[in-house]
Amino acid sequence: MDAVYSELVESQTALEEQHRELGEAHDFIGSVLDAMTDVVIACDAEGHILRTNRALVRILGESEEALLGREVEALFAPGERKDVHAAMNEVRAGTLVDQREWHLQMPGGALGLISTNIAPRREGSVRSCGFVFVGRPLGELQRAYRELDEAHSTLKRTQEQLLMSEKMAALGRLVAGVAHELNNPISFVFGNMYALKRYGEAIARYLEATGRAPSDPELEALRTQLRIDRILEDIGPLVDGTLEGAERVRDIVQDLRRFSSNQEETPETFNLTRLVRTAAEWVAKAQRARPDFHFELPDPLDVTSRKGQLHQIAVNLIQNACDALEGREAGEVQVTAWREGALVYLEVADNGPGIAPANRDKIFEPFFTTKPIGSGTGLGLYVSYNMAAKLGGSLAYAENASGGASFILALPAGEGTP
Repeated sequence: MDAVYSELVESQTALEEQHRELGEAHDFIGSVLDAMTDVVIACDAEGHILRTNRALVRILGESEEALLGREVEALFAPGERKDVHAAMNEVRAGTLVDQREWHLQMPGGALGLISTNIAPRREGSVRSCGFVFVGRPLGELQRAYRELDEAHSTLKRTQEQLLMSEKMAALGRLVAGVAHELNNPISFVFGNMYALKRYGEAIARYLEATGRAPSDPELEALRTQLRIDRILEDIGPLVDGTLEGAERVRDIVQDLRRFSSNQEETPETFNLTRLVRTAAEWVAKAQRARPDFHFELPDPLDVTSRKGQLHQIAVNLIQNACDALEGREAGEVQVTAWREGALVYLEVADNGPGIAPANRDKIFEPFFTTKPIGSGTGLGLYVSYNMAAKLGGSLAYAENASGGASFILALPAGEGTP
């Protein structure tokens, strides 16, 4: 009796241990199933639901207890239930069903698309005793694909913008080098023209003096034939015109060097009106279809600031206005400047499509652009905004009365003005 009792106790202990292990395994499998975002449905051989997970409960809005025992086909849209039944027969025949798209019948008549796999559920290693449905909600998958696609597009756009930014930096270095090389021949032209002007004045005085002396008829005839008097009248204006052209070239070269230089500028007093007109000429000459420019600029409008940075801001604002008018008939750019107390204002407005309300809080962010990839860096307004702040001013967007965009630059008229 003692031996029998001892064996019973050992058996009971072993049974309790197995029961505990079985409970732990059940809980483990349940926690894994509930943690899955995919739908899992275990059915018997007739297709009645034996077990499911929380993913299906969340989608259908019913408890697991309410789902147990129901036919699995009834979970799907009425028009697809025959397809589900046929797929179960395929599994009975030994074929795995992979990625079939069906709709779950959700509360309120809504349908949730899922990509479904069906595999046989086995007891032991051979005997099939039912089915296992595994479905992935395509809404979540499509959202993941969409987020991935957006991230890829953003990365591609950023790469294009960085490439364009590097090209612009290389172009700036090239422009600085060209401007430096042009400086020497321009200096030669200036020196030679000033010398030629002195020589011309000396020759004119000599010829005038010889003209007062008794003249030789042959020399008089030659003077008339060569039109010496006409040459004496033209030589002064020709030299002055050449010097004026050389001065314009020198100013352009200085603007190019200032525009492309990374060195800190010293403030200087200059005519803002002349600077803005120069910037507009630069931009207009590069346009395939030049818009109509309208200027309301007092002349002179003197300010004390950093000329190169202000020139770059003007170029960026006018270029943006021209880009907004690309492909648009009767495009107009209005450039206005005025002084109010200690501040000077510059407004660049266009009659283009304007800026969408959803984008207005992003226009001064780096790399933000509505232009096609490769057409813009998204840095023009960002750079201009920061330059304006460094100059002690501000740059703001305003809606144009004509429906386009308007950017207003406010700057202190003198150095040190808040």
